[in-house]
Amino acid sequence: MRNIFSGLASTVLTIHALFILWVIFGAVFVRSRAKLRWFHIACLVWGILLELLPWPCPLTLLENWLEAKAGVAPYSGGFLLHYLDALVYPDISPLWLTIAGVTVCGLNLVLYARDWLRRRL
Repeated sequence: MRNIFSGLASTVLTIHALFILWVIFGAVFVRSRAKLRWFHIACLVWGILLELLPWPCPLTLLENWLEAKAGVAPYSGGFLLHYLDALVYPDISPLWLTIAGVTVCGLNLVLYARDWLRRRL
């Protein structure tokens, strides 16, 4: 049974990483797809809220629960701190990770607003 939970935790980890990539780069793929564009904007807002408010990410909670069921000690803190900080930014503070995340999401929203304004004029 532990292997099943471990496999599910790995699946959630993959989905989590793909979601983050979607938030960062989704604007590239949705330029001509209005419904996907609005979904991406909602994901950007969700990402900003998760970074700025003390809300836990549902994917992090699910992954931690599955890891606990698999007998693995779940990590503390957010997904970005646990995985990206350890791999890419070993000495960056949580504050700077939050600033970077909000900045990337905010820049995406600015690009959407600019495109929207161009179409309206």
